[in-house]
Amino acid sequence: HGGNQAKEAVVSTQSTGKLMEFGLAMEDCNKCIELNPGFIKGYLRKAALLKIDKPTEAKSVYERALEIDPKNAEAQQGYQHCVNQMRNLSPEERAKNAMMDPEIQQILKDPAMQVILEQMQKDPTAAQEHLKNPQVAEKFQKLVQSGIVSIR
Repeated sequence: HGGNQAKEAVVSTQSTGKLMEFGLAMEDCNKCIELNPGFIKGYLRKAALLKIDKPTEAKSVYERALEIDPKNAEAQQGYQHCVNQMRNLSPEERAKNAMMDPEIQQILKDPAMQVILEQMQKDPTAAQEHLKNPQVAEKFQKLVQSGIVSIR
């Protein structure tokens, strides 16, 4: 029995190291993006780190990579992977993941969007009017794709 404790300690230490490595890798990606926002590899590495546990966040990072190079195969495949992965989540899981996405948080904190969403809920014709504004439509689309807002 005593031998197992030693193995557990080693595995625990390794996993702690890997978590720290993940944190350091994420810091490196963020620094890379900060230094050169036009360098696609920073976005691709960051999205690859997020892809497994945070597909909603990874999808946003792949979107930024595709803004830099719309034809980049790694970004296209990663984006598609995230979309497929998100489809398999329950609505609750999708919404929970989305709430961790800084972009979604920003949209939901926007006082103008709060008023618009409230009006849309009460009055479907107001929704049509608001969606004529391209910025509102884009934000609304992100909320729908993330699972935060559902259309009935």
